[in-house]
Amino acid sequence: MTDQHWPAALAEARLHVVSGKGGTGKTTLAAALALALAAGGRRTLLVEVEGRQGIAQVFDTPPLPYAEQRIAVAPDGGEVRGLSVDAEAALLEYLEMFYNLGLAGRTLRRMGAIEFATTLAPGLRDVLLTGKVKECVGRTVGEDRRGGRRVPLYDAVVLDAPPTGRVVKFLDVTKAMGSLARTGPIHSQSEGVVELLHSSRTAVHLVTQLEDLPVQETLDTVAEIREAGLPMGAILVNRVRPSRLPATALTGAATGAGLGAGLRSGLEAAGLFLKDEEVDGLVSETVEHAERVQVEAAVRSGLDAAGLPQLELPELTEGVDLGGIYELAELLREQGVR
Repeated sequence: MTDQHWPAALAEARLHVVSGKGGTGKTTLAAALALALAAGGRRTLLVEVEGRQGIAQVFDTPPLPYAEQRIAVAPDGGEVRGLSVDAEAALLEYLEMFYNLGLAGRTLRRMGAIEFATTLAPGLRDVLLTGKVKECVGRTVGEDRRGGRRVPLYDAVVLDAPPTGRVVKFLDVTKAMGSLARTGPIHSQSEGVVELLHSSRTAVHLVTQLEDLPVQETLDTVAEIREAGLPMGAILVNRVRPSRLPATALTGAATGAGLGAGLRSGLEAAGLFLKDEEVDGLVSETVEHAERVQVEAAVRSGLDAAGLPQLELPELTEGVDLGGIYELAELLREQGVR
C-alpha cells in the first residue's frame, strides 16, 4: 500500500485545492483539512466557489457573505475563516481595484451587464474566482520582526473546488483567458494565477471512496492534473470501513457456502439459539460484507498504482456534525498534516 502519510514537501504549499466526485465528502474533508492546518495557532481560510453555501452547512453557521469571517477555532488557538466567493462581487472588486469603477461597476450590476458578461464568456467567471483565491493567498499583513518583511495573513488557504468532472478546466481556464488579453491588468492577473497554480505553493488533493466509480474518476482526474502540469497533493480516502473478517475467511464468506451451518453451530456453542430466518439474515449480511471488502481491496490496488500518498478517514457512524469535523481534523493531524 502507498505510504499513508502527509509528505513533508506539502508543508511548502500555501493553497490546498480539494476536489472529488460528488457525494464523496469533498466539502467535509476540505473543512477538516482547514481545521487541521490551523492547529497550533495558525490561521487558515476556507474558500468555496460553487455558491452552495456548503461551508456554512458544515460549520452550522448562517450563509457566508462575500467577506471573510471566523467560522471555527482550531486546537491550540488556531483560527479558520470562511469565504464564499461570488463571481459578480469579485468582478465589481476587480473593476474598482484596477479601473477605479466602483460606482460605475455597481451601476453595471443593476443593469445586468455583469451577468451578461460572465454568461457571454463562461471562462471569465472561473478567472474571477481563481483570481480572488490567488489574492487571498498572497495577502500580507504587518511585518516580520526578524527580517522586516511583510508576512502572509493566512498560513494556508483551502479551496473547496468544483468536483473532479471539471476541476482541471476550472483551474486551467485562466491560462486560456490570459492568452486572449496580451497586456493590461487581465493579462497580469492571469499570469499571477497561472504561476501560483503551477508552483509548489499549490497542491491539488482528491477525495474518493473505495468504490469503483469514485476511484476510476479519481484516477482519470490524476491523469488530467498531471497532463495539465498542476501539482498533485494527496488522495483522501473517505468513509473507510474496517473488515470484520480475517483475510483467510473472505473468499469462503463471499460465496456463502456452508456459512449458515457454521454460523448456527458457533452461536449455539455460545448459548445463542436463533430462528432460521434470523440466521439467514446474518448469513446475508456476512456475504454482503465479504463482497464489499473484496471490491474495496481491488479498487485500492488501483489507487496504489497512482503512486500518490493516501490518507484514510473512517466512516462516522453517527453522521457528520461539527464534532465529526473536529474528529476528522485530528485524524488528519495524526497522519502528518501540518
